[in-house]
Amino acid sequence: MAATVVELLQELIRIPSVNPEGDPGTTETGERAMAEFLAGFLRELGAEAELREVLPGRPNVVARFPAPGKPRLLFAPHTDTVSVGGMTIAPFGGERRDGRVWGRGASDTKGPMAAMLWALCESREMLAALPYEIWFAGLMGEEAGMPGSQALAAEERFDFVVVGEPTELQVVHATKGSAWLTLRTRGRAVHASQPECGENAIYKMADVLRCVREEIAPALAEQRHATLGSPTVSVGMIRGGTKVNIVPDLCEVGVDFRTVPGQDLEAVRARLREVCPDLEIEGTGAPPMFTEPDHAVIDALREAGAGLTTAAWFCDGAMFAARGVPAVAVGPGSIAQAHTKDEWIAVADLEAGVAFFKRFLNALRVG
Repeated sequence: MAATVVELLQELIRIPSVNPEGDPGTTETGERAMAEFLAGFLRELGAEAELREVLPGRPNVVARFPAPGKPRLLFAPHTDTVSVGGMTIAPFGGERRDGRVWGRGASDTKGPMAAMLWALCESREMLAALPYEIWFAGLMGEEAGMPGSQALAAEERFDFVVVGEPTELQVVHATKGSAWLTLRTRGRAVHASQPECGENAIYKMADVLRCVREEIAPALAEQRHATLGSPTVSVGMIRGGTKVNIVPDLCEVGVDFRTVPGQDLEAVRARLREVCPDLEIEGTGAPPMFTEPDHAVIDALREAGAGLTTAAWFCDGAMFAARGVPAVAVGPGSIAQAHTKDEWIAVADLEAGVAFFKRFLNALRVG
């Protein structure tokens, strides 16, 4: 085993676990090698650990420190990283210099994962005395669709979930949800010299976008959640047509909705189809996450030194929250370093994360 949390993080970074969706920037993709490493590490600590296949070659690793009959508390960082394309440092180098550890995942989220694991390592003798049965899951696929957390949330029932994310050791108890919708209009292509003989898909989409900008966005701004504020919408991508002298028969737009608890996007879909009855709408997303700030586990996290905050981004905790399980996100490092071309985490922050999670476990015991 590694001798320090820094060495552990370096080992984690040196195991490529890039999400294969989109353009990963490498042929070394998938989470299996990472899951196998984590299973071995956790077994050395005395946990029962197994790999649970979610997608071919892409398992979750799920472990428990057996304490039957107690409520279950899950530590849940994700094992995948975003693409390494365009990085200016060795993505899998794990180099330590200038008081930092460098590489893909150093911040998001192998740093928080290493801090959690090292705290469990240094606290393993006291785990049996805790009022909770401690579980650990390395979740695959968080960076694209979150199938890992969806699968585990369906398989197991937990009483509280602590997701590992770089939050500067602040407890994120509420996040907006997201819905990434692809809107598609279809027309009929003809020569541009006779546009009246065709049907322009871009014009149809223009009507839809006018509705998004002039009706839907202002309506969302008037809604307000007491903790998370207003939901938002942003049009982020558009493409249509093949050549300037051809009336376009297809136009596609990508729209990002950030939702709040209690919000129903079905009314939005219905309004868009009123504008364009044959509009095609596809999409994926994550529900919002909200955990009451007076929960006993949040009290323990605050006693360990964390403040309470919210975030506009989403995480695996949303998939547990959707099933009624209280969840938060917390970990060392900054979200500002996530997904960057020279990703790093400060050694001091990493070590502070270990100390924090140890205090948290102790607070659970005392509480």
